[in-house]
Amino acid sequence: MALFGLFSKGKKEILDKGLEKTKESVLKKLTRVILGKSKVDDEVLDNLEEVLISSDVGVETTVRIIERIENRVAQNKYIGIEELNQVLREEIVSLLKENNIDYLNENELLKKGIPYVIMVVGVNGVGKTTTIGKLANKFKEAGKSVILGAADTFRAAAVDQLVIWAERVGVPIVKQAMGADPASVAYDTLCKAKADNIDVVIIDTAGRLHNKINLMNELTKIKNVMKKIVPEAPQEILLILDGSTGQNAYEQAKQFTLATEVNALAITKLDGTAKGGVVIGISDQFKIPVKYIGVGEQINDLQVFDREDFVNSLFN
Repeated sequence: MALFGLFSKGKKEILDKGLEKTKESVLKKLTRVILGKSKVDDEVLDNLEEVLISSDVGVETTVRIIERIENRVAQNKYIGIEELNQVLREEIVSLLKENNIDYLNENELLKKGIPYVIMVVGVNGVGKTTTIGKLANKFKEAGKSVILGAADTFRAAAVDQLVIWAERVGVPIVKQAMGADPASVAYDTLCKAKADNIDVVIIDTAGRLHNKINLMNELTKIKNVMKKIVPEAPQEILLILDGSTGQNAYEQAKQFTLATEVNALAITKLDGTAKGGVVIGISDQFKIPVKYIGVGEQINDLQVFDREDFVNSLFN
């Protein structure tokens, strides 16, 4: 079992509460779609398409979902309005399962005594530092030793915030002076992790996206330096996206996946937005697993993403 499987998914009510704004918005729109209808016809499907697109599911993903429902209608000849919600849930879950990519088995690496290194990327303001702190807490609760590396040396507040989280969670942190070489911080962090037999290393990086070439060069340099200490590092490149930004999150995902080999996603701030459909679209379009979702401000409100739980909570 992968290490993330050790984490508690959190209570269902936390997820329901975190998705409340999106759910309320979606269900209101769905109610208008089915009002006065007895069966799923072309008009219902056209209106459903508008509902999904306006909920930030994304055009491409919405088209795939609608095509699946059309096929169901064609096969069954008749689908009543009362069945639409169930069919919608089933087809979205099925779509997301088909796009699933297996995670690395962190436990297998840990058994070999290899630090599991997570390099966290994302623009400023998406909740990157907070997610790192919550993630460190989850690993610690799972019985793993953790160390943080403050490699976002271009923004003083980033280092200060990470120090606060390290103290709050009770894990060590490696930092240098403002403006220091980020790769140097990452190098020192991995040296300490290896010397102290630490299980999990989480490296913060600068949240800048003004120039893709510079971003790519910087992230590549950090990765190459870490490989000198742990050849397998970083096993995970975790991109943090702000779910409340809707379509802007798609653009950020596009830019960062072009700049570096992102292999896991965390989508934050879903509790404060009606744009939770963005999770479905990003998971589908980028073929990169959504590993975590943020559904609240409390330390335990970072949840392991479960496709079925998410879709059922959103549309039930």
